[in-house]
Amino acid sequence: MSVRVRFAPSPTGFVHIGSLRTALYNYLLARKHDGKYVLRIEDTDQSRLVEGAIENLIKSMDWAKLPHDEGVVIDNGALVEKGEYGPYIQSQRLDIYQDYIQRLLNSGDAYYCFCSKERLDEVREKQKSLGQTAKYDGHCRNLTKKEVQNKIRAGIPYVIRLKFPVDTNIVFDDIIRGRVVVNTDEIDDQVLIKSDGFPTYHFAVVVDDYLMKITHVIRGEEWLPSTPKHVYLYKVLGWEAPKFVHLSNILNTEKKKLSKRQGDVAVEDFAKKGYLPEALINFIALVGWSPEENKEIFTMEELIKEFSLERVSKSGGVFDVNKLNWMNNHYIQNSSVERITDLAIPHLIEAGYITDAESKEKYQWLKDMVSVVQDSLDYVGQITDKVDIFFKEEIVPGGEEAKEILRLEHMPHLLDVFVQKVSNIETLDKDSAKKIFKEIQKEEGIKGPNLFKPIRVALTGESHGPDLPLIIQVLGKESLFSRIEYVKKHLI
Repeated sequence: MSVRVRFAPSPTGFVHIGSLRTALYNYLLARKHDGKYVLRIEDTDQSRLVEGAIENLIKSMDWAKLPHDEGVVIDNGALVEKGEYGPYIQSQRLDIYQDYIQRLLNSGDAYYCFCSKERLDEVREKQKSLGQTAKYDGHCRNLTKKEVQNKIRAGIPYVIRLKFPVDTNIVFDDIIRGRVVVNTDEIDDQVLIKSDGFPTYHFAVVVDDYLMKITHVIRGEEWLPSTPKHVYLYKVLGWEAPKFVHLSNILNTEKKKLSKRQGDVAVEDFAKKGYLPEALINFIALVGWSPEENKEIFTMEELIKEFSLERVSKSGGVFDVNKLNWMNNHYIQNSSVERITDLAIPHLIEAGYITDAESKEKYQWLKDMVSVVQDSLDYVGQITDKVDIFFKEEIVPGGEEAKEILRLEHMPHLLDVFVQKVSNIETLDKDSAKKIFKEIQKEEGIKGPNLFKPIRVALTGESHGPDLPLIIQVLGKESLFSRIEYVKKHLI
């Protein structure tokens, strides 16, 4: 059987970075084995739905370049489906679930439960006070058919529960965690159909995975305690269960579960900050999976070739933002200046450095400016912290070294010579700037740091930084003259 996997999130808001990793591992397994990767929307909990969440989810997956073969897609602004196993939105599959719940009721593997919330709360509180496991006490397990009909006829709200056998071991294998054994005495009689007629996750996921021919269920470890219920459902429905893979949580640097309270955890947060999708994918792949070779930078093609579930760790992977920044910087350095400029422009507009119109009028200048700082960016949004030197004429020395350089004896003369040289050339660019420095070295005998550092401090206020000839090209004559005049008047 060919591999068929699914990413099945609930549309409850943003896409968590852990969900991205789950989607990625599903995607990699499918691509490695020439299988199918399905996107299914699990919206049976209607109380948690967030408007626009499905669209946001799909856009996040598109940004991350994880295209699915089947499921919900956006076509001309509308949600549509592709694939032969739909509908791929659970709330549109209610008739399907009714067929299978009826089968379980007929076989005696499910039963109607009319217990009120108040009674259930009371039972659980009593169990807790006695030190027992809080679970349903089976009050409605043995109602007669007539009693059930009378209660339904009377309009008493009900749910439908799965009837577990007493004191029976449920056994299944997890590719990461090995054999798992759970006794039914430790399991609640799971609700399968809620009082609103919608299936619970536990029922819908089994029916959907079977009908969609899913071969591997790859999901977070929070679903591991529920898996015995799913395995038993497969058994009573007479179906073969898929292979199970439960991924450990992604942890913060304090080894606690990654939480939005501690910083960015949504895919859209990283996209907005200017992380590159290939960098985030590369990084998140390694948070919980280790390749055979000692290597950290992977293309998507390499990830597909190298990936295996057997090398996914049982322990939680740590989300180290410093490591992500290092990796993203690598990808930024190796990207075209046009790409980084296009990503930088919205940040520059938001920060008030340029207008939308100027972003088009001055595009070449912006490209030159971005090329100066590109290699120093951990993420593109940082550009607003790096380009202030190109937008203001007032020079502020940054640090003691810069102040000492401004006090050098030859500083005034060097600046005069430099200004004269710049005035004498027609076009100021990085090549002409290099030529000027060579002429000053030859004519004035000023070389190395004694030449470059004073000019850099005079133009930027910093004694170290990006390529100086390129900075000069970006500044242009007018700004260069203005800055040097300011330094001569106020700082030396």
